[in-house]
Amino acid sequence: MQFMLGCHSVRFSKVEFCLITELMFGVIPDTTRYEMVQNGIHQRYFSGVDEVDYEHLRAVLQIDIFKQQYDAVKLCLIYMLNWILMGLGESEKIPVWQILLV
Repeated sequence: MQFMLGCHSVRFSKVEFCLITELMFGVIPDTTRYEMVQNGIHQRYFSGVDEVDYEHLRAVLQIDIFKQQYDAVKLCLIYMLNWILMGLGESEKIPVWQILLV
């Protein structure tokens, strides 16, 4: 963005934005492809399905039988991301990429 302040031209670009916010910019990584982790959460609790619904995730959390130490924490983070931070309803599905990341 460029502004005229009096007879001076003032510029506000991504460089100035980064200086002010201390956020970095650069090449956007390709996030369209994810590799399945052998015996990951996606496989252990959801049998490798493409999308998980709210009821299935809640049932896994309520059963309280976790195969690895931090699985409950990871599943709670997915729950919080979707229904608290993003405000999705109970009828919404969780995309598989979120499960593959944890």
